[in-house]
Amino acid sequence: MLAAQTARFEVREATIETIHRAFREGRLTSRALVAAHLARIDAYDRRGPYLNSLITINPDALAVADSLDRQYRRTGRLTGPLHGIPVIVKDNYDTRDLPTTAGSLALAGSVPPDDAFQVRRLREAGAIILAKSNMAEFAFTPFETVGSMLPGYTRNPYDLARGTAGSSGGTAAAVAASLGVVGLGTDTGNSIRGPAAHLALVGIRSTMGLTSRDGIIPLYLDRDVGGPMARTMADAVRVLDVIAGPDPADPVTAESRGRVATGGYAAHLRRDGLRGKRIGVVRQLSNTATTDSGVLARFEEALRTMRGQGAEVVDVQIPEMDTIQGSLWCGRFKTDINAYLASLGPRAPVKTLDEIVASGKFHPSIAGRLREFQRFTSPEEDKSCREAAANVPKLRAGVRAVLSSNRLDALVYPTWSNPPRLIGDLNTPHGNNSWQLSPPTGFPAVSVPMGYVQGSLPVGLQILGDAWTEPVLIQIGYAYEQATRHRRPPPTTPPL
Repeated sequence: MLAAQTARFEVREATIETIHRAFREGRLTSRALVAAHLARIDAYDRRGPYLNSLITINPDALAVADSLDRQYRRTGRLTGPLHGIPVIVKDNYDTRDLPTTAGSLALAGSVPPDDAFQVRRLREAGAIILAKSNMAEFAFTPFETVGSMLPGYTRNPYDLARGTAGSSGGTAAAVAASLGVVGLGTDTGNSIRGPAAHLALVGIRSTMGLTSRDGIIPLYLDRDVGGPMARTMADAVRVLDVIAGPDPADPVTAESRGRVATGGYAAHLRRDGLRGKRIGVVRQLSNTATTDSGVLARFEEALRTMRGQGAEVVDVQIPEMDTIQGSLWCGRFKTDINAYLASLGPRAPVKTLDEIVASGKFHPSIAGRLREFQRFTSPEEDKSCREAAANVPKLRAGVRAVLSSNRLDALVYPTWSNPPRLIGDLNTPHGNNSWQLSPPTGFPAVSVPMGYVQGSLPVGLQILGDAWTEPVLIQIGYAYEQATRHRRPPPTTPPL
C-alpha cells in the first residue's frame, strides 16, 4: 500500500500544497510520506552521495504519522497548516523527545525539558519533526558545516566536493535533497541566508522579535534569529506564518504585537509583487574586488528581471558601511551559553562554558574560539560590546535614511559574491554578504535562488527591508521567484 501511494506521488521537490492536495484526494498518507523521506535519508545521507546532513532521526516519526492519519480518517480535516509535513530541525533547537547538541559532543545525550517555542508551534500545526540536522559546532562559523557530534563535513548535493556554508548547512542540504519538506535554521550573521544561497533555497531571517529565540542554543542572543528554509517561497512563508508572534518566554517578541501581518504572510505571495516597487542596489556589496564574475552576471540578470516585472531599480550607497569605526558585534557567547545550560536543569551534561572546554569534547577547529570566549567578562565591560552599542544605532539610522530618502521598498545584493567553496577551503574569497546589514540592524532579509554559476553551483539574491516589512519582502521575493523559476533539484539525489 505504501509503495503504491508513493509511486503515485513523487516526494522529491514536493510542496506543502501538493502534499495536502494528495492527502485530500486519498493519494497519500502521512505514513507513506514519512516512509518515503526516511528511504531517501537512508539512500542519500549515509550512503550514495553521503551528504552527512543529519545527526538524529526521530524514531517516533512513523508513529506520529500514524496518529495524524487516524485523526484525518476520523475527522476528514487536516489538524493544521502543516499537517503531516516532515520537518528538518537544526540541532540547536530544543526538542523534548530528541537530544539537542548544537553539533557538540559536549552536549551528547542532552534532552531538554521542553520544546523550543518554534518547535512547539510546528507540532501544534501538525508538523512531524523528522530529524535534527548537522551544523557548524555551536554555530561558530558561516563557512563550513562541521562539528564533533557527526564525523566529517556536510556536503553540497549540487557538487559533493563543495561546502554548504555555515552553520545551518545540515538543514539546507537535507531540504535541498528532499530528505524533508521544509526546515528550521538559525541566523546570527549568515546561517539561514548563506546556506539557502548555496543550496538554491529560500531562507528568511525575520525582524528581530518576530520569532521567538526561546529554546534555541544561543551564539549571540542579541543577533540570533530562527526561521524557515524551504525549496519555495510559498513553503517558507507558510512556516513563517506558524512560528511568528509573541512568546512570553522571549521578551523581545513583545515588539511583534500588532506587527504580525494581518491575515498572515501567505496573503502576500503575489505574482505581481514587483510592480511599482523601488529597489536599491547596494554596489558596496555586489561589486567588490573579489566578486566572482559569474555571480555578478547572475545579479545583473536579476536586476533586469526586476525591471521587467515593473520595478524601478536604482544604485545607492550606505555611507555608514564605510565610515563606522569599531565593532558592530558583541562576542557574548559565554554569557548566553551559560544561561542556556542553566535552563536545562540538573540533567545538563555540562553546566558552563568552562566545563565544555575542560571536557575536550569539541571539534579541534573551534578550540581557539572557545578559549577566546572564556576570557569574556560581560557585555558592559567588553570593549567590542561597548563599540557595538554605539555603532549599531548609527548603522540602523543610515540604512533607514537610504531607504527613506530614495523612497525604496527594499535593498538587494548577492547573498554571497562567490560560489560555494571546496570543502576545507578557507583561503579563497568567501564573498559572504549576509553579516553586514541585517543582523546588526535587526532588519529582515530574505535570500532567494538567483541561478547557477560554473554550471551547477547555486547562488542567491538577498532582499533587505526596514523592520517589520516582511510582507513587502515576500511580495518582491515571490514575484522574482515566479518570474525566474531558478530552483532545480540537485543531480546527486534523484527520485528513488
